[in-house]
Amino acid sequence: MRAGILLFDGFDELDAIGPYEVLQNAARFGADLEVRLVTLHPQEEVVASHGLRVRPDGVLEDGVDLLIVPGGGWSTRAERSVRAEAERGELPEAIAKRHSAGATVAAVCTGAMLLSAAGITAGLPAVTHRSAVEDLSRSGAEVIEAARVVDAGDVLTAGGVTSGLDLALYIVEREWSAQLANRIEREMEYERRGEVYRQEGHEQS
Repeated sequence: MRAGILLFDGFDELDAIGPYEVLQNAARFGADLEVRLVTLHPQEEVVASHGLRVRPDGVLEDGVDLLIVPGGGWSTRAERSVRAEAERGELPEAIAKRHSAGATVAAVCTGAMLLSAAGITAGLPAVTHRSAVEDLSRSGAEVIEAARVVDAGDVLTAGGVTSGLDLALYIVEREWSAQLANRIEREMEYERRGEVYRQEGHEQS
């Protein structure tokens, strides 16, 4: 599996780095997985919302199997933020293109608003940070506020900054095994929290 974590100026650090560490651990423990930090265009450095400077691995390419989209700055309306990227439109367009090509798209926190701007959450169950719940609902998504992670098949969302860890561990369990996900939990000394809501059958776990 080829996974890309999509970075942009103003992304929230934990939204991206949490899933990155989980997925890198999965690869280290034997999962057939390549994880890259990518940008839409060539960029030597990306500055996150709290000032962390990251050197990406490269640009988002066709053929990615899993695209993880962090949030950051939806409620602050900062010049560099999810909201600014949603309004510019180029990032949502790229997300929609990869989704149409068959990639699974997963959003952490207010990254769901980029998926919304891409037109891929309308009519689907989804969740986001509480500051963006009303906006996500107005966009046509069925917001599942009680869920930590929402699985709508090839569109996954997670609510809250630290939910990127839960989302990534759930992806490992879904794509590989519960045993592998549990091993990573133990390695990181992290305990998953909250409910996973699956669209299929509308079951909770």
